Amino acid sequence: MTTLNQSKQGNKFFNAIKLSLNGEQQDYTQGSIRKAVFLLAIPMILELSLESVFAVVDMFFVGKLGQNAIATVGLTESVITIIYSIAIGLSTGATAIIARRIGEKDPEAAAHAGAQSLIVALLVTLVLSIIGIVFAGEILGLMGASAEVVRDGAVFTRIMLGGSVAIILLFLINGIFRGAGDAAMAMKSLWIASLINIILCPLFIHFFGLKGAAIATVIGRSSGVLYQCYHLFKGSGIVKIHTSSFKFDPVIIRSIIKIAWPATLQFIIGSGSWIVLASIVADTGGTTASAGYQVAIRNVVFFILPAWGLSNAAATLVGQNLGAKQIERAEQSVILTMKYNIIFMSFVTVLFVFFANPIIRIFTQDEAIIAYGAQALQIIGTGYIFYGVAMVMTQALNGAGDTRTPTIINVICFWAFQIPLAYFLSKGLDMKATGAFIAIPVAEALIALMALYYFKKGKWKEVKV
Repeated sequence: MTTLNQSKQGNKFFNAIKLSLNGEQQDYTQGSIRKAVFLLAIPMILELSLESVFAVVDMFFVGKLGQNAIATVGLTESVITIIYSIAIGLSTGATAIIARRIGEKDPEAAAHAGAQSLIVALLVTLVLSIIGIVFAGEILGLMGASAEVVRDGAVFTRIMLGGSVAIILLFLINGIFRGAGDAAMAMKSLWIASLINIILCPLFIHFFGLKGAAIATVIGRSSGVLYQCYHLFKGSGIVKIHTSSFKFDPVIIRSIIKIAWPATLQFIIGSGSWIVLASIVADTGGTTASAGYQVAIRNVVFFILPAWGLSNAAATLVGQNLGAKQIERAEQSVILTMKYNIIFMSFVTVLFVFFANPIIRIFTQDEAIIAYGAQALQIIGTGYIFYGVAMVMTQALNGAGDTRTPTIINVICFWAFQIPLAYFLSKGLDMKATGAFIAIPVAEALIALMALYYFKKGKWKEVKV
């Protein structure tokens, strides 16, 4: 009897996975909350897991090119996090508004909002691409790169920043799909982008060196965007954009910008803090410490992105349930998602604390880089449970359209607390790069506590979008 029950449970589990990956339309405002979280979270986790593989694969192959190449990629990625911030901010605005419209059972209004968000994204991208192409070398120099790194890496930075349109559209359109509850389509598009990059990266690096890594990445992301556009304009999803959807609508655009700019600022604040920390590490520990830190950060990102995918499920469920006037269900969805994230992050903490050295050795055999990288991974890993709580709480607030509160939290915790703490520990107490590493989990613990407090206060339930 026990074996039969286990078999039934196993079949039920695998059927749920199959259902979540098929991308069939679901009403997430009714039925089991546990099932809703599961159906959304599985493709979202898989979506961002492969994006994290995308980042780690780049570092693996680039690591064979030496310290200057590793430093170039790391510093460039630190700058590109600002572009990610803008992309995620616009995506957050689109997800919040579209989820509300879907919860209200108005897919035409959702499609119109999606088209207006694309207009905003293309205008922003034009400016960013021009700046990146023209000032690539200067940007690396401002990041503290040596003359050799600037000389060898400017072309990599120029290609990556020039291809920012692919980054922004990839994130934004996936935000549209997620708001509609079509997490499977978002997953598939990012999988295509990542797999093409994984295939092309070693080939292009072999023929073109560091420049080849950038070309492979841009081609991979652009392929994902083309796949997205086909399904957004020609597909059979709940949100289907038509030419008429692009009729300029200043009211909707203002609404998108009202949500998106604090979300963008929210992530820019966080990204800017990471850039300052990378600069402190390079300044106090040199190129070797910088290279070790960048390898560690790639692994940190590898495990944070799946947790972020789980958090995105909370954002979609909050938005759709608020649209359907199911306020208690929205809150319950967030609490359940947070519990799942804590469990996942606990396993990652154990992995980083006890297996940091062998993890870093996968990417480099330089003992000095390994020493810095392993130390960074162990220290940062101690805060992973707090990262899990913070991500779910902030995404829940963002999904409700309350992007202002997480932005204020980020200003306080990153700029008023983390950066001064990193400077004090690394320079004031002469702990050098170690001081910057320690500041990261301490600040994340503060973010988690503040975000949880404001979520419990419940003002997000009253936000109109």
